[in-house]
Amino acid sequence: MTPTASRPAAGPRRRAPAGGPRARGNTIPEPGSGPSEAHTRFLRLDLARAEREWQRYEGTAQRDLFRELRERFLARHARAVGWALDAASGPGRFSRLLGTAASRRVAFDLSPSMLRLGRERVPTVVTENAVEPVRGDALRPPFAPSAFGEIALLGNALGFEGADGPSLLDAVEALMAPGARLLVEIAPGPGERSGYLARLPPGAVRRLLAAPAAAVVPRVEREGFRREAERHEDGAFRRWEVGELRARWDRAGWTVHEVLAVAPALGPDADRVSAVAAEPKAWSRLLELEELLGRKAARWPDAAAVLLAVERPRVDTIR
Repeated sequence: MTPTASRPAAGPRRRAPAGGPRARGNTIPEPGSGPSEAHTRFLRLDLARAEREWQRYEGTAQRDLFRELRERFLARHARAVGWALDAASGPGRFSRLLGTAASRRVAFDLSPSMLRLGRERVPTVVTENAVEPVRGDALRPPFAPSAFGEIALLGNALGFEGADGPSLLDAVEALMAPGARLLVEIAPGPGERSGYLARLPPGAVRRLLAAPAAAVVPRVEREGFRREAERHEDGAFRRWEVGELRARWDRAGWTVHEVLAVAPALGPDADRVSAVAAEPKAWSRLLELEELLGRKAARWPDAAAVLLAVERPRVDTIR
């Protein structure tokens, strides 16, 4: 058998390597016939919109911060597995970071434009970072159950599914092999920033971060955090809370390995992030500071993005 491949006009081929995730047929809805308006919009995205999605994580120090924190998170939870899936991958910015050198990676998305851009940006030949694009609907994934050892569901895909979010999570969880790890991103709130760092000039913040990150944490926590203004209209997407996901996985006997709010200290503060980026040592300390703060439960409710890593047990329990 040969690997599946993505062809925007026809969808993924219905075959896969022996022992790999078997495709069960083309499950791509036609425009207007999908389960939600969101699916129709994703099908109609053009390459310009796909390019904007790719550029969300490059071009400025602030975008670099968001990207590097996600890359570090994925590196901490990379699994030595045969197959890894980036579900609702978009252009696949992070697909190549799943699994390890021996893993086979699949970027799975509904949008042909997203997958087309991904093929241009991410290697698809057989290399240690190869990514195989497959087009389809994540609510009805064309793969065999329990096929993947690691799955990522990033970019607030759960939130953008709206009322279908729980069904999406059910579908993705069903693809996880016993002992597999799931990496999820949600958007509980509008974001926040450190009150202490916000009142310091950018250059002073850079100098402060010459100190070990652990020494800066008490100063930041003493003055608290400022909640950002809402940037999205009500109903733009469903807000998921960390607690509801943890309760779901606790009932199933799954293990939550890490919960991380993304950049609660300086994330919304482009000027101070840029100042820190000018000094490599300060930048390294900023990454450590953001992770130390981001693991604290108090930072999760208002975070613009939270990353969660959870592991399915090798022997399932009844919900």
